[in-house]
Amino acid sequence: MSETNPLLDLPFLIPFAAIEARHVEPAIKALLERASARLEAIATVKGSRCWENTMAVLDTMSEPLDVAFGVVRHLEAAATSSELREAFSKVEPLVMAFYARIPLHEGLWNAVQAYAATDEAKSLTGVRKRFLDKTIQNFLRNGAGLDAAGKQALEAIDVELAEVTTKFSQNVLDATNEFEHVITRETMLRGLPPSAVEAARESAKAKGLDGWRFTLQAPSYTPVLTYLDHAPTREKFYRAYMSRATSGDRDNRALIPRILELREKKAHMLGFADFSDLVLEDRMAGRGQRAWEFLLDLKTKTGPFFARENEQLTAFRRELEGSGAPALQPWDVPYYAEKLRQARFDFDEEELRPYFPMERVLEGMYELVHRLYGVRVERDTSVTGWDPAVLYYRLVDADGTFLGGFYADWYPRENKRGGAWMDAFRTGGPTPAGFAPHLGLMCGNMNPPVGGKPALLTHRDVETVFHEFGHLLHHLLSKVELRSLAGTNVAWDFVELPSQIMENWCWEREALDLFARHYETGSALPGELFRKMNAARTFRAANAQMRQLSFGVTDLALHRDYDPARDGGVIAYSKAILQQYSATPLPEDHAMIAGFTHLFANPVGYAAAYYSYKWAEVLDADAFSLFRDSGVFSREAGMRFRSRILELGDSEDPAGLFRSLMGREPDPAALLARAGLVA
Repeated sequence: MSETNPLLDLPFLIPFAAIEARHVEPAIKALLERASARLEAIATVKGSRCWENTMAVLDTMSEPLDVAFGVVRHLEAAATSSELREAFSKVEPLVMAFYARIPLHEGLWNAVQAYAATDEAKSLTGVRKRFLDKTIQNFLRNGAGLDAAGKQALEAIDVELAEVTTKFSQNVLDATNEFEHVITRETMLRGLPPSAVEAARESAKAKGLDGWRFTLQAPSYTPVLTYLDHAPTREKFYRAYMSRATSGDRDNRALIPRILELREKKAHMLGFADFSDLVLEDRMAGRGQRAWEFLLDLKTKTGPFFARENEQLTAFRRELEGSGAPALQPWDVPYYAEKLRQARFDFDEEELRPYFPMERVLEGMYELVHRLYGVRVERDTSVTGWDPAVLYYRLVDADGTFLGGFYADWYPRENKRGGAWMDAFRTGGPTPAGFAPHLGLMCGNMNPPVGGKPALLTHRDVETVFHEFGHLLHHLLSKVELRSLAGTNVAWDFVELPSQIMENWCWEREALDLFARHYETGSALPGELFRKMNAARTFRAANAQMRQLSFGVTDLALHRDYDPARDGGVIAYSKAILQQYSATPLPEDHAMIAGFTHLFANPVGYAAAYYSYKWAEVLDADAFSLFRDSGVFSREAGMRFRSRILELGDSEDPAGLFRSLMGREPDPAALLARAGLVA
């Protein structure tokens, strides 16, 4: 089998072209058997326990399975097919059941406890002590203390959660792809920027259609809501997007209560008051209540600015259309907000697109990290990915050491889920020949090249690219000896620090000069346009913040307080919370959470932890002061951040890592100041 099934013995560079759906089930089942055998070998070691025969083996026990399943999971997200989806759906419950069994395996738990009682274990320090302590904590948090019946029930919950959340994700993808709107009259395109019109034209041609084709993919949906003059079309798109996966065989409305029920059952079985306390026990917030208070404190501080912004937008519409102008609807807010931005700052974000061609943005970003961290990014055209559009790069240190490789996939396809993300294929570690390299990926869904032009990004797209590369650097620069604590395997309210801090350079003149060049003339971003861009940076910042807070509060409410017997349907319950943070009344058919993949497309994911984005924003706004104080290209500041954050993964407590970086606790005022939400 190993000669014909590429998933069984994957080399460092993954042979994507050789991997087929038919390989998935036999390979994953075989790798599960091997991982199970390794688990039993750890549990049945004869003789005395030591680090090498217990903890070191536990750290790498499932690595071949992890890599192969990670590849399959990624392909299902970025290059899916009906055959691959079917194969993935067959093996995912098996893999999730295996992972769920690890902390429930009595022999393995006894082995860890036996090792913990040795003199060697008691003398551990540093990353090894942290791994042992976190392993014990993880076992207990995942049911090691339950009796046999409890363990069996918990395993069944984990398997069902994997199945139901996968179905949720697939429903969202299918519902998103199902929608299309074709405009055949050019007059109906009024207001749209040329980039959106060209992209819609190309999309129609690709489908053999006349006219202009629009979808719910972000590069298509966002311009419609922001620029299109025709309000009924904006309304159609808004309603379609906010009611995705709520009908037919793609209806997620019944799946959400089941997911919440399973999570609550799991938390109670493990002795936690609710799912948020279970999830946050090993994160910086510690408990759901602390995360809740964090969000509500930000809401209180943001509220007056939020109210003022919304009053200003209503007044602006009346200035344009008279005192009898109708009240703003949700599909009006982005449209009139963009008009107000243009009026107030004489600034249209579309003016920036010609200065952000994708290739130059990437080149500039790679030059930036070279200056900060001393690493070089090298394109390798000999390596292919899962689609012809995928690029491959090598990351090389200043002394020539190969640190790792990564794939990049930037444009939307119908076989690819929406959004942007980073993931890890391989996590390197110490070997006799040196530290083994890492392998990762980053994906996005930007406007592709059209009409003979390169892909031209919005400034927000640029921030997204920088964000995902920040995650990738966290993975590729890791120097942690244990893969379980390496790279991005950190508390989820800390994991966004390396990614979000990268976005800050997208606003610095010196950094922009590395890549912000007109795609035709090569001229730098004009000073006046840069000034307008920065002047508009905090425009409606309170609305942006309230939007994020609404997601975090809804998330925690669902996982801490929601009771269907008392509160009724989950869609209406969530809508009522979201309404408190909305600039306008939400329509009756609003069902955003039915498409909220961050919360429900994974057994855990960002569930009970969506607050992490804001938590990490406090950290990144504060940490960027290092670079502001010493220069945005400061190698000294860069190496400090690299050595104290990027290289250390979860080898130390994240709060301690931040204190090591800054010499103090985080300053929450930094976030409000950056957003202009201070009196």
